[in-house]
Amino acid sequence: MIPKQWQIAIDVINQIEHAGFEAFIVGGAVRDYYLTKENNDIDIATSALPQEIQAIFPHTIDVGIEHGTVLVLHQNEPIEVTTYRTESTYTDHRRPDAVHFVRNLAEDLKRRDFTMNAMALSQSGDFIDLFDGRKHIDEQLICAVGNAEERFKEDALRMLRAVRFAAQLNFKIDDQTFAAIQKQAASIELIAMERIQVELSKIFTSQFPAQGIHYMQESNLAKHLNGEFDSRAWQYFQSENRQVGWAYFCLVNNELALLTQFRCSNKDKQFAKQVLEAYDCLLKGIEKIELLYFDVEILHTAYQFTQWQQQTINVSWEQLQQQKLTLPIQSAKELAITGQDVMAWSHKKRGPWIKEMLDTSLRAVVNGDVVNDKQKLKEWFHATNVEG
Repeated sequence: MIPKQWQIAIDVINQIEHAGFEAFIVGGAVRDYYLTKENNDIDIATSALPQEIQAIFPHTIDVGIEHGTVLVLHQNEPIEVTTYRTESTYTDHRRPDAVHFVRNLAEDLKRRDFTMNAMALSQSGDFIDLFDGRKHIDEQLICAVGNAEERFKEDALRMLRAVRFAAQLNFKIDDQTFAAIQKQAASIELIAMERIQVELSKIFTSQFPAQGIHYMQESNLAKHLNGEFDSRAWQYFQSENRQVGWAYFCLVNNELALLTQFRCSNKDKQFAKQVLEAYDCLLKGIEKIELLYFDVEILHTAYQFTQWQQQTINVSWEQLQQQKLTLPIQSAKELAITGQDVMAWSHKKRGPWIKEMLDTSLRAVVNGDVVNDKQKLKEWFHATNVEG
């Protein structure tokens, strides 16, 4: 029985078939349907040419019409519909130099990467499985369609995708497919770093990240990418947050610059920097004043790092969270006074002493020596003769 959420895609297929063409659900949605996993990212392949699809549906968007893809807007939902096609050589190891539209489904399926992704599903729920995709899924094997070396020469990123699927599904990579990856591994250097980053993010956030990191080592792919990929360090790691994955990658490599090399965002870099600073504080024994500089998410991630690294610290997460939440203020930014205030109270010229004064005030608030109130802080300031 086709899932209910696929009904819109089925309606699109029915309309295409009513116009005299073939149409099937293809790709990852079919794989996940067989695995009984939810996947609402549905793609349709059809014998109809792009112009013929545009004639059938009143609302379409050209998203990749030169490659045969038209976005059909049906009941306000977008469905990608792509004409059956064959592809020529891949000079850039990314996109085919030319695309040729065909009317035969088999020709379209045999250009795909792995057998589990080369199945099609009719609107009535029948599988078109020309390359034993279901058999390989049952055997928990990732197998290239046809000649593995040819598939990886077409698009070298497929090698990393094989590793990613192994990590997500806990599958093994077929021996012939794996041998082809080892042979072609150097060509991963031809792939844009942004595309590599996306695949690594999916490995880090997969259900079995250590499996993926192990395959990175054994496949030789790791030799051609920045950083060390040591599966032992990932044995206990588990997160669905890609930022956590990249921060952990920096930790095990002791290198924040990797985020720049892999084209990660400034937000990723800031997150990783804060987490690693918090991690160092936890290892040496975090002080109350240091809790102010990290929000709860950063502290929790750093605490998880100590667990994944099997580091012994003298505080539980519950205790750490309680210490943080019971502070008089939660951030240094909440201090009720500024540098302008202490300058006015002291009548001294601007200098490094201002930061020292604010730090001293902050510590006093955190330790409960003074209430975080501007007037109270002013009285405390004068009473302690900090102004000199």
